[in-house]
Amino acid sequence: MKQGPKIALFQPDIPQNTAAIIRTCACLGAKLEIIEPCGFLLSDKRFERVVMDYMDEKNIIFHKSFDDFSNSKKNQRIILMTTKANVSYTKFKFDRRDTILFGRESAGVPKKVRSLIKNQLKIPMKKNKRSLNVATSVAIILAESLKQTELI
Repeated sequence: MKQGPKIALFQPDIPQNTAAIIRTCACLGAKLEIIEPCGFLLSDKRFERVVMDYMDEKNIIFHKSFDDFSNSKKNQRIILMTTKANVSYTKFKFDRRDTILFGRESAGVPKKVRSLIKNQLKIPMKKNKRSLNVATSVAIILAESLKQTELI
């Protein structure tokens, strides 16, 4: 399988969600980037229970900060998934070199980070609903990106 889009998590704070995302990325052949600090330790029992044997550290890149992450993306497109966006992911053309960024489960990304990213997308939802689980959101967007780039 050719290398496709990358998923990035901004300071994830729920171990089970991060573990589920690692499994999704492993099964679909996507690289994962984690922007620290995490709100948990990788030795957390809740994390280990969900990640099982899908933890392949050569497919995961850790960045010490958003600045480190951003500096590694020179001339690469970062797509921010946010409930605050106006554009639906269904109206967007993904590229296999994209890095798709998801915010913290508890707070998304800070305004400062959001202001630095040109491409911002949302998953349309029913009115009066706040958000999907981040692991579910990653699966939806990664599947669409892989479909559009003909990597699955």
